[in-house]
Amino acid sequence: MTRIDASTRPSTASTAVLPYVASAAAGRTRALRAYMLAMPVDLGAFLLPLVWDRHYWKGLIAAGVVTVVAFAMGGLYAGRRHVSFLDELPSLCVRLLAAAAVVAIIAAARHDSVPYVVGFLHQVAVSAALVLAGRALTRTAVVVARRHRWVEHSAIIVGGGPVAVELARLLRRYPQYGLHFAGFVDVPSADHADDDGQPLLGRVDELAEMIRLVHAEVVIVADVTCPDEQLLRAVRQPGAAACDLWVVPRLREFHSQHGLPDHIGAIPVTRLRRPALMGPQWMIKRAFDVTFAAVGLVLFSPVMALCALAILVEGGPGVLFRQQRVGRYGEPFRLLKFRSLRPRDADEAQTTWSIAGEARIGPVGRLLRRTSLDELPQLWNILRGDMTVVGPRPERPYFVDRFSADYPDYAMRHRVPVGLTGLAQVSGLRGDTPISDRARFDNYYIENWSLWLDVKVIVRTVSEVLHGGGR
Repeated sequence: MTRIDASTRPSTASTAVLPYVASAAAGRTRALRAYMLAMPVDLGAFLLPLVWDRHYWKGLIAAGVVTVVAFAMGGLYAGRRHVSFLDELPSLCVRLLAAAAVVAIIAAARHDSVPYVVGFLHQVAVSAALVLAGRALTRTAVVVARRHRWVEHSAIIVGGGPVAVELARLLRRYPQYGLHFAGFVDVPSADHADDDGQPLLGRVDELAEMIRLVHAEVVIVADVTCPDEQLLRAVRQPGAAACDLWVVPRLREFHSQHGLPDHIGAIPVTRLRRPALMGPQWMIKRAFDVTFAAVGLVLFSPVMALCALAILVEGGPGVLFRQQRVGRYGEPFRLLKFRSLRPRDADEAQTTWSIAGEARIGPVGRLLRRTSLDELPQLWNILRGDMTVVGPRPERPYFVDRFSADYPDYAMRHRVPVGLTGLAQVSGLRGDTPISDRARFDNYYIENWSLWLDVKVIVRTVSEVLHGGGR
């Protein structure tokens, strides 16, 4: 494998693509994203008519918020390589009309006045025109900032074939795509003998390390020859999870009907949805966790007191059972449960897979396990931040090491906090079920996570508990 150094760099007369060193301005603006400009301008432009007419202020604020939410759900704040106001115009108009219609229907029901609704729609029309003008200005500003390299982000290209080399040339030549080319990452067997293949930073399995070394924020997959499983493991690594992931479609000659088309030069690219493991949605998830745990501890305190008393009567002192589990990024923590069985020793507690059929469990313990009441103390773990409400099942270190060795995808579950309940559990994967299936469901949950998915898992969990779907 050839790595870039002074002796392997091609001459400036060749057609090879050399890495671009980011400007000082780009270094100071690394944290900036297009939505940071577009979102406040969209909302400000929509509410601008309130400066001279506040008669419809409630409806206009509601319509503004609905519009911004509709834009966000439609991907109109997502990063794009080819920035064009005209490309976005049809989608903008449809969502503006939909937001105005929703709020106008509510206004008509509340006021039962045709003149009021007509006046409100007139003001919304002015707001919509201002939003379109503001969006045109912000898109122009983004393109200007990119062309002057005031804002740009380091990009690694995974692959080394003709399309990958062409992408590198385009990024180096046309700064309006907002990226500077940092280098290729490919498999060792790939042919990088010619100058067009330079610079080769490292192998695919070193992707996370290469991202750290060149401070990459974007990964583009094109013409990679490694198996899909190897590539998937590489992009799932925590070091790669924070990067935007773009791919060149294999059948790139066929136009996709999903979302706004994007391209670099004449090469179509698609931004893959990554798990939202940070940002506003993840902050909302944490706020929900804290609220849920605090309210749950208060509401269930009488039930928890009765459980503790029943355990004390049946088995004596030692109501709570503390056990080491593995949390996010492999960090250990002490999980709390109501004791349903007193283990013989520490080794039994850490290495016994299931106690469901254990004869030593008394009536109280069986009731607690069947109703999942033994897990109520985990609300304290959620409040502390050790766990979340919905996430992969927390497991003991002994089994994490064992399963990670047998199933490479198992360790990827720890990209997020472990949960009180999860998609795998409500899908029937509890107790003595295949670990490979659990890992697939957990990783599916992570990579398709949304607040609505959490709501669905919670609803299904409540349904299972009410129908006695215990362990």
